[in-house]
Amino acid sequence: MMTSAEIRQLFMEFFRNKGHEIVPSAPIVVKNDPTLLFTNAGMNQFKDYFLGNKKAPFARVADTQKCLRVSGKHNDLEEVGVDTYHHTMFEMLGNWSFGNYFKKEAIAWSWELLTEVYKIPKDRLYVTYFEGDAAENLAKDEEAYNEWAKLVAPDRILPGNKKDNFWEMGDTGPCGPCSEIHVDCRSDEERKKISGAERVNKDDAQVIEIWNNVFMEFNRKKDSTLEPLPAKHVDTGMGFERLVRVLQGKQSNYDSDVFTGTLAAIEKITNKKYDASAKPPSEGGKPTEWLQAVAFRVLADHIRAISFTLADGQLPSNTGAGYVIRRILRRAVRYYYSYLDYKQPLLHQLVPVLAEQFKTVFPELIQQQDFVAKVIKEEEDAFLRTLEKGLKKIDEIIASTKNKIVNGSAAFELYDTYGFPIDLTKLIAKENNLDVDEEAFKAEMQQQKDRARAATAINAEDWVVLSENGSTSFVGYTETQTEAKVLKYRKVTAKGKTSFQLVLTKTPFYAESGGQVGDTGTLSFSGEEVAVIDTKKENDLIIHFVEKLPTNITAVVEARIDAARRARTAVHHSATHLLHAALRKVLGTHVAQKGSLVNDEYLRFDFSHFAKMTTEEIAKVEAIVNEKIRANIPVVIKELPKDEALKLGAMALFGEKYGDVVRVVVMDPAYSVELCGGTHVGATGELGLFKIKHESAVAAGVRRIEAISGLAAEQYIGEQLAQLHQVKEELKNPADLLKAIQNLAAENSEVKKKLEHLENRILVGVRNELLHKDEIINGVTFVGDIVEVGNADALKKLCFDLKNHLNDHVVVLCANIGGKPYVAVGVADTVAAARQLDAGKIIKEHIAPLIKGGGGGQKTLATAGGQDASNLQQVIEKVKSLL
Repeated sequence: MMTSAEIRQLFMEFFRNKGHEIVPSAPIVVKNDPTLLFTNAGMNQFKDYFLGNKKAPFARVADTQKCLRVSGKHNDLEEVGVDTYHHTMFEMLGNWSFGNYFKKEAIAWSWELLTEVYKIPKDRLYVTYFEGDAAENLAKDEEAYNEWAKLVAPDRILPGNKKDNFWEMGDTGPCGPCSEIHVDCRSDEERKKISGAERVNKDDAQVIEIWNNVFMEFNRKKDSTLEPLPAKHVDTGMGFERLVRVLQGKQSNYDSDVFTGTLAAIEKITNKKYDASAKPPSEGGKPTEWLQAVAFRVLADHIRAISFTLADGQLPSNTGAGYVIRRILRRAVRYYYSYLDYKQPLLHQLVPVLAEQFKTVFPELIQQQDFVAKVIKEEEDAFLRTLEKGLKKIDEIIASTKNKIVNGSAAFELYDTYGFPIDLTKLIAKENNLDVDEEAFKAEMQQQKDRARAATAINAEDWVVLSENGSTSFVGYTETQTEAKVLKYRKVTAKGKTSFQLVLTKTPFYAESGGQVGDTGTLSFSGEEVAVIDTKKENDLIIHFVEKLPTNITAVVEARIDAARRARTAVHHSATHLLHAALRKVLGTHVAQKGSLVNDEYLRFDFSHFAKMTTEEIAKVEAIVNEKIRANIPVVIKELPKDEALKLGAMALFGEKYGDVVRVVVMDPAYSVELCGGTHVGATGELGLFKIKHESAVAAGVRRIEAISGLAAEQYIGEQLAQLHQVKEELKNPADLLKAIQNLAAENSEVKKKLEHLENRILVGVRNELLHKDEIINGVTFVGDIVEVGNADALKKLCFDLKNHLNDHVVVLCANIGGKPYVAVGVADTVAAARQLDAGKIIKEHIAPLIKGGGGGQKTLATAGGQDASNLQQVIEKVKSLL
């Protein structure tokens, strides 16, 4: 039996022999493409070749691409673990033609590889073709049908509708008819009963799509219309995990050697067994056994998505791609917590298994193994704490639920505040013989989505193309201004504001990339000035953002960047390189860039490190960078083949996609050599001075430095010295400033102690007065008064003190401090138990509304603060009335 590694290698060798260049996988996290969060198909990295925006360096390529499908048009998340063949992260084997071969070769080669190389029996294979679509005015794909007819019996060539046989990456972009190959993995007995042709595209777990040949012919525009692409292309994709399952004769993807190592590790960690034969209750299986098997599959799948996304530079967060990763991780935690009865972090323990398995295919994971595991563990710890709080909250909800239905707002609070998926809430409700109002929950979810969409909605119209055959180039490394023409433009509306985006034939404007902000400047159309407010990349197009269009958009453009701003930005970009190298020298070679921001005012640098930097470490880093600045080292920039650059020791960033020829920035070959597309100074002396302003934590295992250089550093040092001079003047210019401040602090501390002593003596007097104002109400000693104290904490102290002098009591003390109301409520343990009085509830339900504020606490002591001090006497009467 072939191993998964051998199966992958055979694919590459087959297409290499067919004249294909083998290229590396693009990062799983997509950059510079507003239509995608993640690479969800093999074709994503080649999108610009299909659209004609960029010329492909090779006419034929093949690869294995890391893909993630958990959001948007292609979303398989809910099927993962429940069935045996859907995944979040998966490998897509692909062969590509950019205007070279088309349907004839693609179909013949896919059949040759499957039947002659992999030797899948022909009688187990079925193929489909696009039957056409009248609504889209698309004809039947006769060419694909005819090519298949040369290889396959007619009863195995099946028509498919637009849903199944017209492939689209998203709502817009390249698309075209496709031809799928399906394999029937059922037993011979089952195949005799029902033909495989009847099970194709019927969600049969044993009759599955294995390969898809997409014939890219169209571009889907914003208005949903289709326009022909400049050239016809082939985009194929074969699910690696499914292929391995078929070739290894397994009934499930999870039974193949792609997953068995991870499943074995989960068994060892949890001391539970994975039962691949467990059936769902709907098929007569036991619920606990079924859910345990699902949990194993969920963990084996999800750890791949989490680990590889982190390795490609995407940290968990509360927005965008980071939020998707956090949700996948929390889904996995919920499964092992609920169904494997494992109550401590588990996922991070699987990272070494995965890193070892993929070290020769995707080495970025083993290179960052410790970092990835650390981040995952921190996320697990955080959610496990939230999970416990959420379980306590759901107990409260269940106790107060009426009519056997948990209302939608409560379910949404569990989701929104505690991170509970709705299915977890439903499961716990079911265990307590309750249902959940899912419709109300969905309504709450929709409201949240609508609010978020309204806040971020961007509507970009289709491009207006002025030149079909024009090309675009960046000349900004050597020029600050140039003449050009507008290739295309479009109108964009965001938050009710209209702007425009332009693409030029040639531009000196640097587009935001690699952490460096985009250039600003002006476009002059025959003397009419249009301000460029930002420059960004969309795929590989440089987009100029302007607030208005010129009167004559076809005129020759004089494009000029803000050269002074660019120069200050270049200073900070070069400083970032010096900083990165210094951090590796001081902290260790585990330091790797995890994000950066470079602009004309400062630099921000995120890096992998597991501890707060000490004052001494920060000082060492600053000293090294300033030493390199004083050395005035020439900044040498070369363009080299990527392999040659890496041999020189150039540092490449994880999660970045580099071409075959790369730009290398060298600041002393023995100190800093990095792949970088940004702009830089000519020599390090131009930086003048480097100063670190802040060092802080960003996420688990990630620290952040904010620093300044050049003119910004000079201004900062000047401001700090001016402030120091003011301090000296305030202290009457002492000979020893530090000693003077220490003396002042000591005096302040002594005064505070004396003041606290006096306040405590005053509080004793207040307490004695209050003890003379007690009254008995229904057998409870009640004390309520408005008192004069200096701070809110004094009210709590009085409540504690009165507790030692009273038995069964309720105390409510109010104060008006600086026009703001403050309240403290104390309830004896005996009264809280016998009368079911809760100080925290009294504060929230009865007092907070009266003082227009909020607060809380324990059953026996709670406090509140507010805005309206006019109702303090009513507060006392309200608490009194409760007795």
